[in-house]
Amino acid sequence: MKPGGKLKLTIYILGFAGAALFTVLLVKQGIMSVGGAVATAGWAIAGIAAFHFVPILLDTMAWHVLFPKAVRPRPQSLFWMRWIGESISNLIPSAAVGGDIVRARLATVTGTPMAAAAASVIVDVTLGVVTQVVFTLLGLWLLVSATGRTNLIGPTLVGAVLGILAVAGFYVAQRLGMFRFVGVIVTRLVKSPEWSSLVQSGETLDQTVREFYSRRRSVLACCAWTIVSLIASSGEIFIALNALGIQATFLKALILQSMAMTVRSAAFAVPGQLGVQESGYLVIGNLLGIPGETSFAISLLARFRDLIVGVPGLVLWQVVEGRRLLRREIVAREGLSSNVCRARRNE
Repeated sequence: MKPGGKLKLTIYILGFAGAALFTVLLVKQGIMSVGGAVATAGWAIAGIAAFHFVPILLDTMAWHVLFPKAVRPRPQSLFWMRWIGESISNLIPSAAVGGDIVRARLATVTGTPMAAAAASVIVDVTLGVVTQVVFTLLGLWLLVSATGRTNLIGPTLVGAVLGILAVAGFYVAQRLGMFRFVGVIVTRLVKSPEWSSLVQSGETLDQTVREFYSRRRSVLACCAWTIVSLIASSGEIFIALNALGIQATFLKALILQSMAMTVRSAAFAVPGQLGVQESGYLVIGNLLGIPGETSFAISLLARFRDLIVGVPGLVLWQVVEGRRLLRREIVAREGLSSNVCRARRNE
């Protein structure tokens, strides 16, 4: 079987397993009970979706401060790029990191150099993982303080350490010039002079990534905006809990968001984290005294939010790409017409 076929088969298997887990959890919690809880939320779903643009805006600012002023796109442009990127990552099953690739490419549409656009996303993603580990540890500390349950400390700390080691390894690889190395490997495998420019492009990207990391104030500002975004995203859980009749504090919402986000990140290979996300909400919700059907309903509200926010984001992506292709076609036609006119004049 070809590598591409194996990858597709793996995605199908993980997707099927996630769907099966989702179904089992839904039946166990009671379909009618969960459905009734979701119906209770009513128009709060729209409020949750609207509030989600706050974290998107904060994430946009985290991305924005990474760019040097000379090549920094406008915040409003980066906002819709970030929106599109998140929509792709959330709604397209096989594109867990595809949204980041797309927003890097979209940044070049506004005139940002390719190396700067790619480097900004690479650094943004790396710093985002670091700040999420910090957010996880914050949620763990608050969870232990609120419930006195210490049995989760060990597994969570192990996961956090593994995450830190992975990020540290990725960071070291970036500093050592991983993209030039990849370019050299690909060039040697392909053995074609047409691919020789890939090595030079890799060197340029490596140098640009190092320059981004050398701007310490921008790196710290990015981390600050990202942690504020993660904390602010707990507001969605706060709205959902109160809409479902649970008089919860923002602190409880923050704990639930932090731990559930950690579970989702650990299960990134499962398309849409189907079933895994629900398990996370159920386990943490149970520790916080939240009924199972309510925890499951919160997970469903999060999925409704992804649809309400993500579908327009995908439509916007198609509009942007369509206008770009149309513009290129018009330019090509105008160029062809000019060449025809010149040929006639020469005759």
